[in-house]
Amino acid sequence: MQNAGSKELVEQVLNQDLCTVCGACVALCPYFKVYKGKIAKIFDCDLEQGRCFAHCPKTETDFSLLAQTYFGQPHNGNALGIYRRINASKAGEKVGSAVFQNGGTVSALMKLALESGLIEAAILTGSDGIVPEPRLVTTAEEVFLCSQTKYMAAPTVSCLNQASVDGHRNLGIVGTACQLTGVAQMRTNPLAKEDFEDPVSLAIGLFCTWSLDTRKFLNYLSEKVAIDTIISMDVPPPPAEKFIIKTDETTIEIPLSEIRSLILNGCSVCPDMTAEWADVSVGAFEGRPDWNTLIIRTEKGEQLVDQAVKEGYLVLDDFPSSSLNHLTLGAGNKKKRAGEKAQKEAK
Repeated sequence: MQNAGSKELVEQVLNQDLCTVCGACVALCPYFKVYKGKIAKIFDCDLEQGRCFAHCPKTETDFSLLAQTYFGQPHNGNALGIYRRINASKAGEKVGSAVFQNGGTVSALMKLALESGLIEAAILTGSDGIVPEPRLVTTAEEVFLCSQTKYMAAPTVSCLNQASVDGHRNLGIVGTACQLTGVAQMRTNPLAKEDFEDPVSLAIGLFCTWSLDTRKFLNYLSEKVAIDTIISMDVPPPPAEKFIIKTDETTIEIPLSEIRSLILNGCSVCPDMTAEWADVSVGAFEGRPDWNTLIIRTEKGEQLVDQAVKEGYLVLDDFPSSSLNHLTLGAGNKKKRAGEKAQKEAK
């Protein structure tokens, strides 16, 4: 794996329009900042090696190293990544009433992790209006405020970096595939820092096929609706092919074909649909909108899920083989498309 610095990061990622604004390079030093949905380098840096480059999920990623580090086994190339089991899941009675995007599985697990002391705080993605905003939270009430899907790219890992600088440890984080790939690379201590401490105790991944360019999406929305009236957004499973926006007065349906032009280019070379570098990964369950698909990947993740079921935070059901086949096909197709796009851009 190549270790380089900010110059190479700009040349290989930012200038190539591959950045997905995960925030892995932000809050490590004064040189990179998030500005209006974009990562910007604001000062020159002459370091030949930097964490900014080493942590970035769009630089060279050693999947074999990550697999050995987190799962103790070789990277197998499975469309869904390495996992122990898959279930359908939803929040249980212990979670109480709250508004969730689907089954509330992520909120249920984070609530339990905080209340049981498994983690001391969590890095989540809230919002300022509808614009994604990373947050450090310590209570279930704060977790519930971050429960809606944002659809726009968010610099969530920057909040983890800052929390680590501020001395926080024993943290949980919820992130998409690119965000957790950056976190996973950070956790391997790629620059062999003697004073390195891993601040992460729990990683929950979110299924993701794409994220929208924040600036382009807001400009697009401003021509269709008063942005400050938007309550929620949703993309129903296929074959709906529409993006649904709910305001305080009406519901607007937009063809997905219009939205796809606003997707970040960096998403097209991401091979990971199910957030493989996590303790558990969570996504929608097609055909059962009040449930989630739950992929349990590590022993820690399995112990948390089993505890959540035992204490009433989570309800599980079997995951049908037909659903597994469909999920595997979708994840495999994403890997195939990403590989083809990466090869095309490398020529």
